[in-house]
Amino acid sequence: MNDPTRIFLTISLPLAAFNLLNQASRTVMTIIGPVLAVEFSLSASELGLLAACMFGVYAMTQLPGGLALDLFGPRRVQTCMCLITACGFALFALSDSFAGFVVARMILGFGISLALMSILKANSQWFPPARVAGMTGSAMVVGSLGSVLTTAPVEAVLPALGWRGVFWVLAAACLVVAAWLWFSVRDKPGAASGRTLGEEIRIVVAICVSRAFWRYAPGVALLSVLNFTYLGLWAGPWLRDVAGFDGATRARTLFFYTVAMMVGAFVIGQTASRAQARGHPAILVPALCIAGLLVAQIGLILRPTDLPTVTVLWVMFAFFGAGGPAGYVAVGQMFPPDQTGRVATAINTLTLGGAFLLQALIGWILDLWPRTASGGWEPQGYSIGMIVTVALHVFAASHLAGWRWPRQGAAG
Repeated sequence: MNDPTRIFLTISLPLAAFNLLNQASRTVMTIIGPVLAVEFSLSASELGLLAACMFGVYAMTQLPGGLALDLFGPRRVQTCMCLITACGFALFALSDSFAGFVVARMILGFGISLALMSILKANSQWFPPARVAGMTGSAMVVGSLGSVLTTAPVEAVLPALGWRGVFWVLAAACLVVAAWLWFSVRDKPGAASGRTLGEEIRIVVAICVSRAFWRYAPGVALLSVLNFTYLGLWAGPWLRDVAGFDGATRARTLFFYTVAMMVGAFVIGQTASRAQARGHPAILVPALCIAGLLVAQIGLILRPTDLPTVTVLWVMFAFFGAGGPAGYVAVGQMFPPDQTGRVATAINTLTLGGAFLLQALIGWILDLWPRTASGGWEPQGYSIGMIVTVALHVFAASHLAGWRWPRQGAAG
């Protein structure tokens, strides 16, 4: 099977459909979270923990999941994960307590943990290196639809379906995608490595202690960390408490956010592939995204309230934050092709661990002030939280820029 279009439609697209559900599972909390906070009297810390606990499990699954992808292939692994994700959505729909929500989110975190990684693995198997970022960007457009559909559309159907109905729809969608994965996706045949399980695990350890990994992975991970943290929870409350937007305006702004992320995934992926084909380092475009995201954060720290400025800054935030997958590809190409799954999941461990800590940290910072008269949180707390992320961003970016770019295959 050598036709790129056929490969994309039969392999990349079904995996991207599962990534759509992955994105939806995170973004839906931006709309549903404030509803749950009122209905169940959740504090900012509890709401932050509820959103973050999924990322904690998600992070812990990465390294063994990457090994599973490399050994067993995306088809079998992702079909099983999709069924587990359906169980997580169903349990959330059935829950009536904070504890039940936490357990459901943890199951979701396990189920969706390899959604992006499986796309990277499959695309690295089936496409030449210079096309991987572009094809991954195209697949991410499909995945980003999950974020688009769980902003303004969910806000629109919430009165009719209720938040429980939304989760039942997501559970049913998982069952459909699981069948699609099983019957469509094929793993590319390859020679067996001949390594024992212990040797395979030692490769994981070698990746995680690699100098090249620690130079580039933190900066790349932060792109996705910030998108996960804000699109996954805190962008919605920020728009309410800092900008003063009502529910409909918040939903429209978040819709523009998700569209910008979708466009960014495609444009950045294609640009990265073209730059690499012309001989530029694969990390060049992701590095430019890091700079762009830093500018957007500085603007948001100033707490603008007019609709055009707020929209432009969050659109910038989303667009440049979508450069994470291109960065995953760049770092992955520093290592042998049969280690792609493990490299990607090692980066994702940093991403998801960072998202877990940052979502919870922002909730803790906001709880340092009393709740406002409207039931929200103090705008100053949001700015302090973003100052923390800017400091982390500057540190990771300076570390990335501090050493010479390593030659292909020299990482280790």
